[in-house]
Amino acid sequence: MLKVQVVSNESVKPSSPTPHDLRTYKLSVLDQLIPAPYAPLVLFYPNLDGAGHLEILERLVVLKQSLSQTLTRFYPLAGIIKDDLSLECNDEGAHYAVAEVNCHLADFLNHPDLDSIHQFLPCAPSFSESGTGDRVTNIQVNVFECGGIAIGLCISHKILDGAALNTFLKGWATTARGSEKVVYPDFSAPSLFPANDLCFRDSSMGMWGSLFKEGNWITRRFVFDASAISYLKAKVNESGLQHPTRVEVVSAFLWQCAMAASKENCGFTRPSLLTHTVNLRRRTVPNLSEYSIGNLIWVASAKCMAKYDQSLGVLHGLVDRVRKSISKINDDFVKMLRSDEGTAVMCKSVERVRDFGSKEEVDYFGFTSWCKFGFYEADFGWGKPIWVSSVGISGGSVFMNLIVLMDTRCGEGIEAWVTLDEQEMNILERNVELIALASLDPTPLEIGDCVILQQPTSP
Repeated sequence: MLKVQVVSNESVKPSSPTPHDLRTYKLSVLDQLIPAPYAPLVLFYPNLDGAGHLEILERLVVLKQSLSQTLTRFYPLAGIIKDDLSLECNDEGAHYAVAEVNCHLADFLNHPDLDSIHQFLPCAPSFSESGTGDRVTNIQVNVFECGGIAIGLCISHKILDGAALNTFLKGWATTARGSEKVVYPDFSAPSLFPANDLCFRDSSMGMWGSLFKEGNWITRRFVFDASAISYLKAKVNESGLQHPTRVEVVSAFLWQCAMAASKENCGFTRPSLLTHTVNLRRRTVPNLSEYSIGNLIWVASAKCMAKYDQSLGVLHGLVDRVRKSISKINDDFVKMLRSDEGTAVMCKSVERVRDFGSKEEVDYFGFTSWCKFGFYEADFGWGKPIWVSSVGISGGSVFMNLIVLMDTRCGEGIEAWVTLDEQEMNILERNVELIALASLDPTPLEIGDCVILQQPTSP
């Protein structure tokens, strides 16, 4: 049985104090979009060079010292949540825990239990908002018996989206390696998208609240390798829709499979709503800095109206809907968000999603893509991670149908972390076309050509 025991807790403060004129960090209006308190992430590192006890201790020292230096540049991450409009950059520091794990990394990764991944995180999984006084940054470093390391991060979603989280990780890792390529974050988002009140927050919370529902939730990983994705792309190409992306075809295919599971579960075809988070950094002219900090994202939406919709059940039709919904999030749309009418535009947009998605007979599926963010490049001096994971959801609670798309280590495939109600998940797992193209919860030790650790042998 997996046991993760925390052996130390401390605050890691910035190596240099934050200037007084930077002690209050105002959040942008887009930071009011996402309701989740954290975007949990765990990076698993094997002990490839067979480092001994003293070398592992030195690695822990390097992690902590480099974190302190990194927090000086990423100063809001060393503070606390002041309110819904700002952070207090008081140098309280990151909550930093070190834990010991009672097994070898290869043993855990051979058959990873998605429900136990939360033990590697410094915070319990929660989907209620962070409160006043909570730390922005929480980190747990887990050391396996073999010397492997798992770094678990829970950093407030009030300031970091997936791309910004990778910027922080890149900054921390390059500092740990002593690289001359220092990462300096861009904090211009609050001036580009200023927040003067909480009007948009109220609308966005109303939207998400209407899409949550009670269920007995379960998470499964469906891993699509490069050949499976090429097959889906070719299938779409044959229908005349050219050059679909990895994310477009996998999203549309999973949407198709999820709608089929819903139909089998309830006995009839229901209208369906898909949303997809979209990174705004490269959708403006000129592009925003790739190191921009904040939630520089928007939510695209697409509908399928059941028996009245000709694209239902046709993959290329669903890909077309996903593509068109995302393509609407362009420079003109971003300019509209930044205009004097921006808040009104935002409120109306999320209210339209709420009004359709909250209908009792409508299925909702929320997608978010963390592909191409570069998490697998986070090398702290002892190699790149063998696996980067999200966290599983299980049990009876209020949640939503959620699909998180992540790169495989090779960079060509996609890991889809799918959370559905248990009844529909049981149907989804039996979908013949899905299981022909995707592996269900495979070991991260051997995905495609990425064989990094020898799998444990049975005694």
